[in-house]
Amino acid sequence: MFGFATRSDPRDITAEQLKAMLDAGEALLVDVREPHEFEAAHIPGAFNLPLSRLDPAALPDPAGRRLVLSCAAGGRSARALAACDAARAAVDGHLAGGIGAWAAQGLPIVRGA
Repeated sequence: MFGFATRSDPRDITAEQLKAMLDAGEALLVDVREPHEFEAAHIPGAFNLPLSRLDPAALPDPAGRRLVLSCAAGGRSARALAACDAARAAVDGHLAGGIGAWAAQGLPIVRGA
């Protein structure tokens, strides 16, 4: 009735939004999955910084771009976002649905690298 169930976090970024941001050079993507997951498949241009070793101070400098986190399905990147918020690290959002949502849209994935 009031739309609470349909409200999303304003820092949830859709696959389509992220693709447009990456294409325009407006985002730096940090994938918080473990290295073996990242090596098996990742979004082109993503930087790997696993949640298990996440140090918000070690986040790369986005150099004027929006810093976006991603993972497999959105859970780990949401936890990483909360950890970064607690540390007052400047992170703009995370990929809602993770690489799964990205792949579901047929967007490019680097495999085995």
